[in-house]
Amino acid sequence: MKNLKKFSLVTILAAFMVVMAACGGGTNKDQSKGNGANTKEVSGSLVISGSTALQPLASAAAEEFMNKNSKVSIQVNGGGSGTGLSQVSQGAVQIGNSDLFAEEKGMDASQLVDHKVAVVGITAAVNPKVGIKDIKKADLIKVFTGKITNWKELGGADQKITLVNRPDSSGTRAVFNKLALDGATPAEGVTEDASNTVKKIINETPGAIGYLAFSYLTDNTVTALSIDGVAPTSENVTTGKFPVWAYEHAYTKGEPTGAAKAFLDYMMSDAVQTNIVSKQGYIPVTQMKVERDAKGNVKNK
Repeated sequence: MKNLKKFSLVTILAAFMVVMAACGGGTNKDQSKGNGANTKEVSGSLVISGSTALQPLASAAAEEFMNKNSKVSIQVNGGGSGTGLSQVSQGAVQIGNSDLFAEEKGMDASQLVDHKVAVVGITAAVNPKVGIKDIKKADLIKVFTGKITNWKELGGADQKITLVNRPDSSGTRAVFNKLALDGATPAEGVTEDASNTVKKIINETPGAIGYLAFSYLTDNTVTALSIDGVAPTSENVTTGKFPVWAYEHAYTKGEPTGAAKAFLDYMMSDAVQTNIVSKQGYIPVTQMKVERDAKGNVKNK
């Protein structure tokens, strides 16, 4: 009888330990998922530079990440894709943001690791008083190469066209020139890299036209143009119907570690991809039904 009682007690204790272990394991997993990062506390500082098209998303994600990880400091700078790629290659920053594959900028990508954190659409944008909302691609090329100089030639207002371009280091410029202008070289105009400033110039300059990422077209201060009748929407980008789009790359020199790895993991978490990415005007990579390689080849996923 004593042996039977001992056996029953051991059995009950064993069952109790199994239940407690299962409950404890579930809690840890849920906490890990909720943070979008490891449960181990993250610390350190990061400097991120590069694409101004990606800057709003990187800044918003960095702010949320620092709220969750009080011992991490993140500084997000612009400067253009070329600057981001150069600085991360030199080890001057931990993450270099780019609208282009490093190979497209003529960089040696052998030491760099590409993290595609989002997709961005890019389109031409005009001053609201120009009076047009759609433009043929052939006419868009003529506008930017100086062959059409007044909006009345396209059914718009009788206004001289003022071009707002980006510097050569701009990834947005490279994407727009390649995919919207078929590689044509734009005529001289106002040159400004910061997307917010480009938007301000277009809004304040009669007859102005430039180009902006969708993430900067969230109000009516400028008019985003459809191209060949195709509206610049996220849905049209995901299907490949609207062709002017780019991956937003976050490059690291070698595989990321520490705070850099934790932040990039957070950028790809459901919390960021399904909320912050869309709210900031970008497109989650997971929603894309087509993909593009460094040579510009597009195919269905």
